[in-house]
Amino acid sequence: MTITEILAELKTYSSESVKKIFLKHGAKEPFYGVKVEDLKKIVKKVKKNYALSLELYNTGNSDAMYLAGLIADEQQMTKKDLQHWAKNGYWYMISEFTVAWIAAESKYGHELALEWIDAKEENIACSGWSTYSNLLTLTPDDQLDKAELKKLLKRIEKELPTERNRVKHTMNMFVISVGGYVPDLTTMAIETGKRIGKVTINMGDTACKTPYIPEYIEKMLQRGSAGKKKKTVRC
Repeated sequence: MTITEILAELKTYSSESVKKIFLKHGAKEPFYGVKVEDLKKIVKKVKKNYALSLELYNTGNSDAMYLAGLIADEQQMTKKDLQHWAKNGYWYMISEFTVAWIAAESKYGHELALEWIDAKEENIACSGWSTYSNLLTLTPDDQLDKAELKKLLKRIEKELPTERNRVKHTMNMFVISVGGYVPDLTTMAIETGKRIGKVTINMGDTACKTPYIPEYIEKMLQRGSAGKKKKTVRC
């Protein structure tokens, strides 16, 4: 499929109700409002396609940008590509999902996560914390830098209260990822979460809330999903 054909198909999946929801969460025109299940119909046709993913992302159309992440070839993505994606990930479904997924699955994940978490731009900092969170779900424990993770937990405890809106959320989710995917640090993550307390951020005109760290980790432990690594983080 060509990009013209894909955009035409995306338009046929347009949903006004989905569009209204996405607009409340931060998406901007022009875009169609396509459900992820419909995006995956296109994924089945094109599979992984590096060149096409770059074209789709560059349209600036939120639906196309999200689709780009579903078909991106992480092995071919360059650091320059990922930097470009992070810079232009203007709302959280792109910055915290699309960008973070592909960065984490690429060979530049750890390097870029550490670089991005210090970014002045809120969307890029969010991509950084989300990328590292995803790395924790993909990387075997013996390949993780536990000392670095401990330092980041302490940093989050200190900095989260005064951080920018979405950065607070991604920091909160990072602590949950440490607690849920790194068994050696589960207790530390839970205790960190207790000291941080419940995190409240502005989610706009939505009912979304940032989960309370200790409760979320405990639920992961109870359902037996804690510590289980994933092969991919895209969904």
